[in-house]
Amino acid sequence: MKEYELSILFHPDLEMNLDPVVNKVKKLIEDHGGKITKEENDGKKRLAYSISGQDFAVYYFINVELPAEAPAKLSSVLNITDEVLRYLLVRVDERKAKYASRRKQKEEDSTEESNEKQGE
Repeated sequence: MKEYELSILFHPDLEMNLDPVVNKVKKLIEDHGGKITKEENDGKKRLAYSISGQDFAVYYFINVELPAEAPAKLSSVLNITDEVLRYLLVRVDERKAKYASRRKQKEEDSTEESNEKQGE
């Protein structure tokens, strides 16, 4: 299975009641053999240009692991979902992800060392 990042722009009217739509997307991912590793609701933001007559959208990001055939199936369903204004499904570059995690670990280690030195 490969790692993907799914970015979804939901209709702004769903801001207060986003759970049913998000659960629908999660179920869709799990039905196609995917596994959700991380999710983040970035909230309602202004769009750079109008999409379907809307100037705002709710930004939602989901990191998933999907089998090879799942992205095409997922895309076909998201295309016809009324609540979704736009979506972007991108494969995560494994080398960049490993590099970022190593870099983050080094930063955490250096922060711990500086905190220990300050405590002395």
